[in-house]
Amino acid sequence: MDGVLIVDKPPGLTSHDVVARVRRIAGEKSVGHLGTLDPMATGVLPLVLGRFTRLAQFYTDAEKRYQGIIRFGLETDTYDCEGVSLGPERPVQLSVDEVQAAALKLTGKLEQMPPPFSAKKIAGIPAYKLARKGAKVELSPKSVEVKEFTITDWNREAKTATFTAWVSSGTYIRALAHDLGRLLGPGAHLAELERIAVREFTIEDAHSLGELEQAAGQGALEEMFLHPRLVLPEFPAVVAPPESLGRLKHGAAVNLPEYSKAGTVRVFRGQRELVAIARRVAGTLFQPKIVLEGK
Repeated sequence: MDGVLIVDKPPGLTSHDVVARVRRIAGEKSVGHLGTLDPMATGVLPLVLGRFTRLAQFYTDAEKRYQGIIRFGLETDTYDCEGVSLGPERPVQLSVDEVQAAALKLTGKLEQMPPPFSAKKIAGIPAYKLARKGAKVELSPKSVEVKEFTITDWNREAKTATFTAWVSSGTYIRALAHDLGRLLGPGAHLAELERIAVREFTIEDAHSLGELEQAAGQGALEEMFLHPRLVLPEFPAVVAPPESLGRLKHGAAVNLPEYSKAGTVRVFRGQRELVAIARRVAGTLFQPKIVLEGK
């Protein structure tokens, strides 16, 4: 079973939990995700199944979009609502203009310090494992880009800010919430988070685990897969001539129709079957980088 499934991850499950569930639902051992979501977060979790797991390398730097809620006046050790509070709650006397202006200061290219409870490895050990043992966690800042961090609503009584964010791969939204709280003074933590897009994959394409289980029970799971033409849209699509397909399957370079001067193309058999990702060698000669068909 080869393809891309967009799961609307429920709260309380790890990304690994979702992968394990889909392995059982699909009866497919080879399943991977394209970007971890914290257990408390919901939303877009793209999964690649079967031979499509070979496409994961093209998503290591995928940009992501989020919406969520930040609560002010209380910091936690995990920077989100699942952590332990770091002291008593503080008074919050902020205006929407102040919160929006501070959020604007946290946009652009930043050196972001990962949260102590994260999967970031220190000497090969995830930081969260060290933090749980009470060990001192010394992390180094990481270069990230926050392309958008917009406060869309401010609830003074609840001391919460609703936001949208568009960030580079590797950006911690809970660290962004923590930094915003520090910048404004009273501290803050991430109260709710929904990922609404991972590059071309959006929440509109997502299915719940219940919907996937129901479809599998009806023998219709493959109907839930994203259409292959919607995967990696930045690469032009080329339909391979029948005589080229056999050579592609064996990793040999082939001549493809000259639809684009792009260096990389998606190669299809007909309109739906994605068979390879190929790179231009010279002229119309392309060498397959990834082959999605068995030999």
